[in-house]
Amino acid sequence: MDNSTTAPANTSDGMAKAVYILYLAGLLTGITAVIGVVIAYVNRSDAPEWLRSHYQFQIRTFWMGCLWILVASLLSMVLIGVLVWLAWIVWLVIRMVKGWKALSAQQAHPAPTTWMF
Repeated sequence: MDNSTTAPANTSDGMAKAVYILYLAGLLTGITAVIGVVIAYVNRSDAPEWLRSHYQFQIRTFWMGCLWILVASLLSMVLIGVLVWLAWIVWLVIRMVKGWKALSAQQAHPAPTTWMF
């Protein structure tokens, strides 16, 4: 196996897991997502390459989520924003589950720069 996509057995992925959890908790609290992105920014430079892909994915998810929220807020004035909010929630949950799955397998995220899933 290629070392850039699979982790050595002793590599800790606990902080990346925490970020995924904080993002999901952010659906209820909001502030935990901000804490999660700060953790991702702080840990990405020291992480091995495979784990760095998860941090990149998490950081991009945060900023794309901010864009989703902005659009949903603006469109709420014409009532279609509710559908955008729902689409954002589904998008976020799918991204977090797929990221968690790759992280649990100790593999690099397959597409950390994607806008979709």
